[in-house]
This record gives sequence, structure tokens and C-alpha cells, in this order.
Amino acid sequence: MQINTIAIIGAGTMGRGIAYASALGSYTTILEDVSDSMLAKALAWIRESLDEGVRRGKLDAAARDAVLARITTSQVVDEAIRDAELIIEAVPEELEMKLELFTIFDKFAKPNAIFASNTSSLSISGFSDIVLHRERCIGMHFFNPVPKMKLVEIIRTPQTSDETVAACVAVATRMGKETVIVNEAPGFITSRINALIGNEAFAMLEAGIASAADIDKAVKLGLNHPMGPFEMVDLVGLDVRLKILEYLHSTLGEKYKPSPLLRRYVQQGRLGRKSGRGVHDYPTAIDAQTKM
Repeated sequence: MQINTIAIIGAGTMGRGIAYASALGSYTTILEDVSDSMLAKALAWIRESLDEGVRRGKLDAAARDAVLARITTSQVVDEAIRDAELIIEAVPEELEMKLELFTIFDKFAKPNAIFASNTSSLSISGFSDIVLHRERCIGMHFFNPVPKMKLVEIIRTPQTSDETVAACVAVATRMGKETVIVNEAPGFITSRINALIGNEAFAMLEAGIASAADIDKAVKLGLNHPMGPFEMVDLVGLDVRLKILEYLHSTLGEKYKPSPLLRRYVQQGRLGRKSGRGVHDYPTAIDAQTKM
């Protein structure tokens, strides 16, 4: 299947990162969000990221301008998706919202368009079973920050066709990503492993075994992880991690029961970099997305 146009629904941290990768991969890219200010912020971030790439010699000014020219925006979902061969939703992890979007996709998308979700943990079948052609539904789990993270998990449901999988692998590859194929299961590969590591780190911190800084340092230097578990959760968002753990706890059992300390931090508004304070403190609330 030939894909020329990609629509991304949701202009938050993940949506704008996927739009950046899409346009950089030479796809005509439509970024949709109901919030005009969110779209403006997303475009400003994409431009700033591309400008940084020019300053660092990773692309020239003409290439930057060509990438920007491939991006348009919309505040209406059904209009945004009409010309797209691939639609990727990147909205919050709320089942009802995803159900509503897939219903709209099924009604207004062009024939044979692929419907993909960037969910990090939810069952794709949980909101794609309402679609007439379920063989064209799939998960494409990108990672934050999208410009730097090389992996995309491709999640196939029991109904997803080989053609759909192949098309999405080709898209991710053209975006400069590596892929793994995952048969649908709660949390896929990475979210399940990350949830366990993070939960254990919170248990160690609450027990006073070591400081947050030393736990992060030990994992980075002793296990060769690029980020410590608390640095990672501060980047992702403690509220996001809590939602993932709650879902995994409900579907996979007690070993995924959220840490009481994580729950308390979320209740206190300690959500990570985006709020200025998570496990670690940040002088100001900064953008969690790393530039090119």
C-alpha cells in the first residue's frame, strides 16, 4: 500500500513529535487538535527543533523549509483525515476518547486508510472492534522524545493484515526508526518492563534504601540504561505512568499494583518535568521533548 499523506490526531508532546518525524520522512503531514493554542505551540516547537538541526549541521535551511512546508494543521478531525492513507491518533490514554476517534475514522476516512494508535498500553482491539475493516487497525507506539528515540513498537491485533503491518513498518523506517512486531497484549513489550522497573525504584525510595539520585545513577552506570527510572518517569509524566500501571494491574495482576509513593506524588501534583517537580525538582516547568 502506498502512503503519501499522514494525519496525526492530537498535537501534544507525542503528536507533535510524530508530525515532526512524518514531515522529516517526506510525508505530507496534517496535524489536528481542537486547541488552536496547542497547534501553535506544536508548530513553534517543530520549527525550533528544525532550527536547532540547522545550527548543528544535521540539515540545511532549504531542507528545514521543505519539512515545514509539508505540515498543515486542522481543528476538525473529519476534515483532517479525509486525504490521509495513514491516521495516527496520539491523544491521552482514555478509552472513550479513542473509541470516539475510531468511530470518526471509520465514517470519514478514505477507503483503505490505515487507522493506527500511539497508545502505550491499551488494547488496540478495545477500540478498533467498532471499525468495519479491522484488518486496517494497528498500534504504532512511538517513544518520547520522538526525534531521538529510534524504536516504534508495531502492535498487531488478531485481525490486523500482513499488508497493514508491512505498510506501517515501511512508514516507520522512512521516518528513520527501527521496529519490533508485537502481538497484542497489555503493555506490549516496553511498557510492561518499564512499569516493573519504575515500580521497584519507587519501592526502594519509599523504603529508604537509597536516594532518588543514587538509584538513577546506579541504573545508568550499572545497567547501562541511558536514563534512570526516576529521570524517565519525570520525562514521561508520573500521571501517565500511574494510568499505565493501573491498567496493567487490572489486566495482568498484582505485580503491577502502583506504588503508594507514586500515587501520593500524583495527588500532590508532582507530575514530572511538565509541572516543574516530579521525583526530582526542576527550577521551571520545561518542555519534556528533546530537540533534534
